[in-house]
Amino acid sequence: MTPERIHISREIRRGRAASRGLYRLGDCTEALEALRAEYAGRIKLIYMDPPYLTGDKFYMRVRVGEQGWQKGRNVLPVLSFSDTRDREKYLSGMRRVLTLCRELLSEDGMIFLHIDFRLHPHMRLLMDELFGEDNFLNEIIWAYQTGGRSLRHFSRKHDVILFYRKSEHYDFNIDAVKAPPAAPRTNHMRRHVDPDGRVYRSIRVGGKLYTYYDDDPVAPSDVWSDLSHLQQKDPERTGYDTQKPLALLNRIVRCASRPGEWVLDPFAGSGTTLEAARRNGRNFIGIDSQPLTVNIARRRLKGADYAILGADNAGEDAPLCAVETFVGIGFHHVILKRFEVDIPGMPEGAEPLDCVDNWSVGYLRGDDYEVMAEGVRTRRQGALQCELQAPVYAGTPAMCVSDVLGRSWYYKLAEFGAE
Repeated sequence: MTPERIHISREIRRGRAASRGLYRLGDCTEALEALRAEYAGRIKLIYMDPPYLTGDKFYMRVRVGEQGWQKGRNVLPVLSFSDTRDREKYLSGMRRVLTLCRELLSEDGMIFLHIDFRLHPHMRLLMDELFGEDNFLNEIIWAYQTGGRSLRHFSRKHDVILFYRKSEHYDFNIDAVKAPPAAPRTNHMRRHVDPDGRVYRSIRVGGKLYTYYDDDPVAPSDVWSDLSHLQQKDPERTGYDTQKPLALLNRIVRCASRPGEWVLDPFAGSGTTLEAARRNGRNFIGIDSQPLTVNIARRRLKGADYAILGADNAGEDAPLCAVETFVGIGFHHVILKRFEVDIPGMPEGAEPLDCVDNWSVGYLRGDDYEVMAEGVRTRRQGALQCELQAPVYAGTPAMCVSDVLGRSWYYKLAEFGAE
């Protein structure tokens, strides 16, 4: 059976309400403008990791087929974004983005802006202007050990995260990120063991005795050297350049939001913020302009309730798609047989279905497409699951196929079981 191509307005993952999250593919400023009507004053936390004014081109190493996912042989380098060196244009764009973000923040909300040495002084002044100097909270130094060493200057091994509140009524939860110290405090303190076997240290200052247990949780300072940068073969890696570690975003999400509140990342990229929000019970909104990021989101957020806007590849001709369907007990079965799409630079020897990164089956609900089952390539499951089972529901059956470049096409299926 050759399904009929259709266009949809929204892809709904799992629950129809999709109340847990939203992913918008498109221009950052336009997306933030569109969010104002529904989300102004509702976002508790905004984290952003925008381009750094490097002038470089950044690529994503896209795994192709089972060989790419499980053996790392077939990898396709795809341009994810080109950074600019035009400082005035960049700052003008960031002014608009930050202005809109401030409107979206709740009165008790906070914002973290992740940058490096190139933009630090410029963005600090811009943040002071837009949020107010009195609302500056921290200049967090994330120090890491990675890469080579310079012989012409001291090696640059840290990023800066500017932390601001929207108002004095902000809701900062330091207890949520306390952890046992990596090493016990010493400072000439005497070591003791209490009757329960717990080790503690003591020191007398000004006639007063201070005691500190080695396993007592402590809060991090504004220098974060305990969170490692992602290494080359780290299992967290998605292939997306500039990806940040989940531990970093877990800390930010936990201290600046609470379960059920909204977290926004206007430059979602590798999807780390969204995964951290989901793992910690927060609602999330991600925005990015690159289709590749939709594949990353589907993979990292699999099983979550959220909606995707803008994934419909309406501007492209529909690739030839063929499926086989049959009716089971309580389920309709769909088998993906063919999907022929042109992808420049595909590795030699790649099979026709290797161009498929993920696909799903579901039902049309008006202009929305509701996903019921999906097949997504992962490190554990590099082979594409070519047969999916959709539970029997009333409605028009449909499917979505996404290629390795992040382009998505939607199709209406004939009645299940019909050829």
